[in-house]
Parts: sequence; C-alpha cells; structure tokens
Amino acid sequence: MSDIEIARQARMIPIIDLASEKLGIPSRELDPYGHFKAKLSLDYIHSLENRPDGKLILVTAISPTPAGEGKTTTTVGLGDALNRIGKKAVMCLREPSLGPCFGVKGGAAGGGHAQVVPMEDINLHFTGDFHAIGVAHNLLSALIDNHITHGNALGIDPRRIQWKRVVDMNDRALRKIVIGLGGAPNGYLREEGFDIVVASEVMAILCLATDLKDLKERLGRVIVAYKADGRTPVYARDLKAHGAMAALLKDAIKPNLVQTLENNIAIIHGGPFANIAHGCNTVMATRTALKLADYVVTEAGFGADLGAEKFIDIKCRMADLDPAVVVLVATVRALKFHGGVGKEALDQENLAALEAGFSNLEKHVLNIREHYQLPCVVAINHFHFDTAAEVELLRRKCEALGVKAVIAKHWADGGKGAEDLARVVAAQVDSQPGRHAFVYEKDAPLWTKIEAIATKVYGAASVSADTKVRQQLEHWSEVHPDYPVCMAKTQMSFSTDAGARGAPTGHNVHIREVRLANGAGFVVAIAGDIMTMPGLPKSPAAEAIDVDEHGQIRGLF
Repeated sequence: MSDIEIARQARMIPIIDLASEKLGIPSRELDPYGHFKAKLSLDYIHSLENRPDGKLILVTAISPTPAGEGKTTTTVGLGDALNRIGKKAVMCLREPSLGPCFGVKGGAAGGGHAQVVPMEDINLHFTGDFHAIGVAHNLLSALIDNHITHGNALGIDPRRIQWKRVVDMNDRALRKIVIGLGGAPNGYLREEGFDIVVASEVMAILCLATDLKDLKERLGRVIVAYKADGRTPVYARDLKAHGAMAALLKDAIKPNLVQTLENNIAIIHGGPFANIAHGCNTVMATRTALKLADYVVTEAGFGADLGAEKFIDIKCRMADLDPAVVVLVATVRALKFHGGVGKEALDQENLAALEAGFSNLEKHVLNIREHYQLPCVVAINHFHFDTAAEVELLRRKCEALGVKAVIAKHWADGGKGAEDLARVVAAQVDSQPGRHAFVYEKDAPLWTKIEAIATKVYGAASVSADTKVRQQLEHWSEVHPDYPVCMAKTQMSFSTDAGARGAPTGHNVHIREVRLANGAGFVVAIAGDIMTMPGLPKSPAAEAIDVDEHGQIRGLF
C-alpha cells in the first residue's frame, strides 16, 4: 500500500482523549482543530517550567541522496518503538512545506508504517501555521512599500531593501519580479522577489522564540532595509510592524499535537529551511516535550553536517538544550550511491560501491563524536532488496569504527521493527548520556566560526570570500559578537559541489554572500548556489495528487 493508503486505515484516537491518557494534559489546555489535531495552550506550557527534563535524542542522517534515507520515518519509528518497550516517549517534528509536497520531495509525515496522522492534513494546510507566518511576513513587506509611498520619513533607500515577499509554493517565476507598475497610484517601481515561506526569517524567529514576548521582541529586531549610507539599518519596530505581526502569530506559536499510527503523541511545530535557516522544529515544542516525556526524539534537517551542526551550534546554544545521543540514519542504497552507483542500479548488490560510499557515513560519525562530542548509534533503515551480504558488510565496518549499527525495519513493521534500535538507544541514554560540545566558541569572530565549520565539519582545506564579504563579517563581529553562523550550502555533499559524493577533502568553501538574520539572532553565510525559492521539476508531484467526490485525497506521499 502507498503511504496515504496506510495512513487512511489508521485507527486514530481523539487527540483530546489521547493527550489526557498518554501525557495527563487536561482537555481545557488544548485548542482542538477537528478531532485529531490540537494546539497546546501557552499557559499550560508555562505551568510545566519546574518539571524535570527528559532525555533528548537527535535523529540526523548521512548526506542526502536521490535514493532516500528516511530521517523522519526513523524518528517516528524510534519513538513508537521506545513506547513499545515501556518508555514514555514523545516525538518532535517539523511541519511539511507545500512547495516540496507538490514538487519532488513529497510530504514530511514519515512513511510506511512509521507515520504521523492525519497524514493529509499535516501535509497540506494543517493548523494554518504556515499561512500565519506568510501573512505576517507579507504584512511587513506591504508596510515597507507603504511607508516609502507616503513620504519615507525613515529615509529607507529603495535600493537597499532586504525584505522580500513569501509564498508557500515552489514558483521559480517569482524569484525576480518588478512591482509598482502602472504609475504613482500603485506605489513606486522597483525590483522585488519572493522566497518560499520556510525561508522566511519569521519562520526562523518563530522556531527560536521562547514565548510571545520574545517572539515580539525578535520581530521588532528584523532589519528590513538600510538608509542611503548603506550602513544604518531600518528595523521592523521602526515601522511599528512587530505588534501586528505578533498578533497574526498568536496561535501559530502554540505547538501542535497529533499522533502516530500507533497512537503515540507527536508534536509537530515549525519548519525552517535547513539551508538558509537552522532546520529544526520549534524551541517551544522541544522544551515542552522534555517536560512531558522521559525521552524526546527529534530530527534536524538534511545531513549531520548541516542539520546536526545547526541543531548544536544554534538551537542548543540559544535554548540551552542537551542532547544525550545522536542517531545517524543511513541506507545501503544511499551509501552505494555515494560509492558511485547510479540511481537505476541501486537495487543490485554491489559490495565494492557500498565500501567506497562508507566514507560518507564515517565522516559524519567522526563529526558527531569528535566535534559535537556525542555518542552515536547508526540506524540502518532497511529496504527489502538490501542483501544479507551488504547489511553484514555495513555492520562490520561500523563496528570497526567503534559505533553500533542496528537494522531498523519500521517502514514495514512500525515500532515493532525498530525495537532493537530503541533498546540500544535507550541503553546508551540511560547509562552514558553525552554532553555536547560546540564546533566554535560563542565570542569568536564570525570568519573564525565559518572556518571552523568548513574545516572541521566539511573537511575543507580553505575558505575564501570577496573583500566586501570579509568586511561585512568584520563589522557584524563587532556589533554582534555572540551571533552563531548558519551555513547555507548544498545538502548533497560535504563540499559546495552537489555532485561530489562520499567524503571529499581538500576543497575550498567560497562564501559568496552573507546575510544578517537579526531577529533570529544569527548570520547566514551562503556558499555555492543556494536558492530560497525552489522551482518545480518537469513532472511535479502535484500531477498525481487528486481528490474524489467523497473528499478522499490520493497521490500524496
């Protein structure tokens, strides 16, 4: 069966009843969105502050490939398995974006028998959080142009506006546009563009905010433009925009509760781009889950060089979180791809390619243990055409590296198929939980932070940038000495070359642009060709999605 057919057969329990049964949450503290989705009240979240924290488990992966790795699926499967072996576990996930859902990637609700439900709702409009984020972002865009039209008392230089507009869809035609056509009644003529909603700084802010007060303050810090001198910033608070923006987000800031196919609680909240932002679910969701459960399983976007590094150096640093262990997801197929096999031949046994591609997994493990200083467990996300020889080779190579590798069959068998993984992870957490380290010091210059990530995590030999970029970083280092760096590069490789498989070394990382996300509180360093507005493929997933006369959706995956 397809993912959506499996999800449709789920026997869901009303979320109000399930939250009370599993976590003891009173019904009055939940705002239901139908029967199977609900938002948790901020007052209840604040009431949990004095409870002890559970243990935090981070799920990440090897460098992504067209073969697929299954990070979200493993997060769900591991969470279900922990509950099956008697542990009180909650999962924390990101919300899917409509762009990838209708593009090429598909949804982000897990897969097979390791899913969160209601799958269609989660992958489509869910509880309206992304809509609220998009409207809040575009309100600020409208206020900028309106201010200039009515006299520009703040002295905004229209050539130095930093704030684009957003829409939650892959639409390459909107990357570069011209607005204000038609004369003075329609504003002023200028170039503009759209990003996808998940690339909005409002999304990053929502995911890092600790409460409504913090959210509003961060929104006010957003830099929307510069004055004619090119150095004096204009903030959202100067436009008196942050109050209305926060009002639009007053419900979106509340974490969303849903359930897995096995009726375990999952909190799905926030979804920042894992390149241009930090790619994690909200701080509020993670902190809340830690107060409600003994084990919290969460994920970080893309491979461990991007998602896990940002999880540690940005999210954990800002939110004072302490992950106990890292689960690194890998597949035999993906490692063969890193070993040089084409996508069409990945189902065929190829021990030589698997051995060659193992370098990618090895580098990620070394990063986790040496630079993040956390214990690591490798989850081999099993496919039915993986041969016994391939699995055994992968196990042996992991053992030689000093890391435990566990076969997980949650896609086919749900939580039952990940019980071995759950036991290994729980044993690690209970006996020797890790204490993470950061890749760079908090007060190091921004350029030093970039060099640390590139040379330590990516295996680069050097980092380069134009003089203008270096000067900008030097200035920001003086003004914002404690800001972390959010590296934006291809997720497909340790290098900036998306086609470089395995674990390339000796390469140069060229920083072509830097951006100040002042509301979020980090600096974005863009290396290589990164787009904040993706395009649709030749045959987008939208072509296969449909709804029948009974309202039943098909084609989602």
